[in-house]
Amino acid sequence: LVEGCKFLQKSKCKFISIPCNTAHHWYKDLKKKIKIPILNMPEIVYSNAKNNLKSNSKIGLLATETTIKTGVYTHYFSKKFLLILPNTSLQKKSVNKSIKLVKMGKTREAEKAIKPAVNYLIKKKCKKIILGCTELPIAIFAYKSFKKAKLSKTFMDPNLILAEASIKKYK
Repeated sequence: LVEGCKFLQKSKCKFISIPCNTAHHWYKDLKKKIKIPILNMPEIVYSNAKNNLKSNSKIGLLATETTIKTGVYTHYFSKKFLLILPNTSLQKKSVNKSIKLVKMGKTREAEKAIKPAVNYLIKKKCKKIILGCTELPIAIFAYKSFKKAKLSKTFMDPNLILAEASIKKYK
């Protein structure tokens, strides 16, 4: 990550966007070594939630086990919201499986695999569900229009939110 960011810095980029949720575990370390701004995806997603949801709202998080264990989202969201995670069984049988299937190019199967975890979070009355892994929006939205993904009342796509923040910063 440092090597890649230094290359972008040397190439005269004005800022860096990292479209990987898990990589944000090293955000603070990168900031110390890189002189140009690095957009913080979890912080941007948090700001988006703060502007659109009431305090103490339940927000679901679907992510890799590493993203969950390192607290990439918990660090921000635990201050103002109740972050709800799938149970261990659903994490393995639904979330991890869906991510793996997307990586294998099996998006139809990935869409079916993620549904139990989504339904679990909806039953827990989550106002929004963060798709905290790059592969998950593909599993959820692969057979829907981009417009539908953008207008989703249920899901927060960190990469879409980061892309919009990147465009705004660039302009």
